[in-house]
Amino acid sequence: MSKSKKQLDPIPEIFASIEESANFWDSHSTIDYDDLMHDVHFNVDIQRRTVLVPIESSIAEEIMAIARQEGLLLENLVNLWLREKLVERGNLS
Repeated sequence: MSKSKKQLDPIPEIFASIEESANFWDSHSTIDYDDLMHDVHFNVDIQRRTVLVPIESSIAEEIMAIARQEGLLLENLVNLWLREKLVERGNLS
């Protein structure tokens, strides 16, 4: 069946939830609605910043082992410990 003859479900004006939108697009192809699509331009301001800090290898190995035992990502464990230390010192609430 050609695209011009294919009966398409209309795209809802507003989806009631993210789940409703996801369900619609899980069962429909954006290719079928290409004539309704248009380019959108926007700016993204990502606030997260990564800081690299050298750590002695023996200390890093111990921290990695603890993270594995706790079922945490290394970065999450390190951030948790640093946050706890800052709270303890009164530098962070």
